[in-house]
Amino acid sequence: MTKDSYQRVGIIGSGRVARAMGLALADQSLHPLSFWGRNGGRARTAAASVGGSVIHDAATLMQRCDLLLLAVSDDAIGAVVEALSSSPIPPPAPFCIHLSGGSGVCVLEPLRAAGALTAAIHPVMTFTGDPAAEVTRMKGASFAITASDAAASEEARTLVSRLGGVAEYVEDDCRPLYHAALSHAANHMVTLLAGAMDALNAAGIQDPAALLAPLVRATLGNSLSKGFDALSGPLLRGDIQTIDDHLAAMTRACPDLLPAYRAMATATLARMEKRDGHPASDALHALLK
Repeated sequence: MTKDSYQRVGIIGSGRVARAMGLALADQSLHPLSFWGRNGGRARTAAASVGGSVIHDAATLMQRCDLLLLAVSDDAIGAVVEALSSSPIPPPAPFCIHLSGGSGVCVLEPLRAAGALTAAIHPVMTFTGDPAAEVTRMKGASFAITASDAAASEEARTLVSRLGGVAEYVEDDCRPLYHAALSHAANHMVTLLAGAMDALNAAGIQDPAALLAPLVRATLGNSLSKGFDALSGPLLRGDIQTIDDHLAAMTRACPDLLPAYRAMATATLARMEKRDGHPASDALHALLK
């Protein structure tokens, strides 16, 4: 620990993000971390994983900690903030942050009005329940910060630096669009790949993930470096018969995949038309309706 470590870090929440952030901050706090959560058992498990303790009253964290993280669901932030700000907050108030991607800093206004520095700090990372791996992945990852003022912004950047991340400032009113982009890229990819693996299973492939991995990784790398110019395949070539065969095969073997396939193909076609400056064939449009 360095001389400018936090005195005590408090975490409200006990889920995947809370546990990963707790592990990441365990050596940044002079005293063991303190947790509070609605589910006492999960809170005890989260605390034990980093040698911390459970506090039975969330408001106590406001009095004991100089850094307080709200690692709760988006819809719960407002209620937690209201509860925390309903009692007097003795100075010095802690640096209070939430970790939501879609919410900005305005939801923390009652805490700011009570004297706390406030910020929204969102790690651009997926959390699946492996805290050690997630702490490693956060090093070098981006963190979207939105702060209530210049002092809070500086404090947020310092915290991100301690976590080994890269701070990216997002304006408060842009947070929903920012988070929609991340969800579209990451969450929808999970659904897309799950559907593709179901279809490969239906086609007799024993290990769909192994078959897809090199293709998907190459596509991801090409997409990040080339954007939409990384597109390949039958839509780009205008292979109407091939696409018709796809639709017929999915109708027989995995009809649940058809809506997603049609939606993605239609979106891809629209982007091709915008890029190329002319419409695709009527036959191709008719096929995808």
